[in-house]
Amino acid sequence: MEWVKKLYDPYVRRTFKWEQQQDVTPEQWQQRFEHVFSESIITVLVQEPWHGTVRFKGLAHCYTDESGALIADPMGYLLEHYGGGKFKLNFHHGWNFVATINFKPEGPEKWRDLPSIDY
Repeated sequence: MEWVKKLYDPYVRRTFKWEQQQDVTPEQWQQRFEHVFSESIITVLVQEPWHGTVRFKGLAHCYTDESGALIADPMGYLLEHYGGGKFKLNFHHGWNFVATINFKPEGPEKWRDLPSIDY
């Protein structure tokens, strides 16, 4: 979960700035992080070649409360469910983009036969 907190840190800090709060305690930060993260959605995308360039194929949307295995071991989760490839996880809080992170597990590309989702 620490890797997720690092991703969310700039966004969580901005939420305090929007409220003009400057001195934020670690406890306040943690409470805000838990609130924001609980309302977030993760989109799983994979990079695929397309007409001499690349595009991102949407594979899944999940609420963070449904993503325990993905958060605990992203490389293992992606490899097990989608196989190898260049993956991107996008985190959104409502309509707000929070952060993105890339993973590249090695293995057969199971995702090629999966349907694409709109994102």
